[in-house]
Amino acid sequence: MDTQEQIADKKQRIADALGMMERAGIIDFNGHMSARIGDNRILINSGASVRSAMTAADIIEIDLDGQPVNGDIVPPMEFHIHASIYRQRPDVGAVAHTHPIWSTLFSSVGRKVEPVIMQAAMLGEIQQFPKTASINTRDLGDELASCLGPHRIAMLKSHGAVVAAEGILEVFVLAYYLEETAHRQYLASQLGQPDVLNAEQIQKINANLWKPHLLKKAWDYHLAKLHRTTSC
Repeated sequence: MDTQEQIADKKQRIADALGMMERAGIIDFNGHMSARIGDNRILINSGASVRSAMTAADIIEIDLDGQPVNGDIVPPMEFHIHASIYRQRPDVGAVAHTHPIWSTLFSSVGRKVEPVIMQAAMLGEIQQFPKTASINTRDLGDELASCLGPHRIAMLKSHGAVVAAEGILEVFVLAYYLEETAHRQYLASQLGQPDVLNAEQIQKINANLWKPHLLKKAWDYHLAKLHRTTSC
């Protein structure tokens, strides 16, 4: 179980990540992010939180059944996405459900987001969840978690994306790179057929880019933009 200091830090980082994603068009008035703090406890933004004005006070603690640990503020109805992934994936420390514009367009027409830029090498094999539905039951959450399997990203048909990784930093960066990849793939396709990285390229580039200081570089860039806009 995390210490109170660690919990406070994670609350702030979740709030920052959601604020950065909202400003980057990766979430809208919906969307949620969580972090594991114990075997049966997670932090997640409340269902009523305003995504464009997120603070650490909007991050609540719940158990994996969705019950608030302190107080009576309830989580998003799709908390099952997070709970089911944490149950099935002990390696996962953070999860986000996003509503990205460009990558969701691909899932809406049954096309895959392909690794057409270098940063896409870090996304791994993107899974496709074939149902268009709110993941608001444990059965659906378990089905989605099984679809995700050992991977980092699953697209929900016409709905959005789910990103799971070891920490808040990694989840944010992956969510951003997913949307950036889809956007550039769409733009490039207007000019011709985009080149797609092969398996050898993906392995080499991922090894070069999946490093803490490079992931933090992307985080710091967006965090500075968040602070600039909120201070105006």
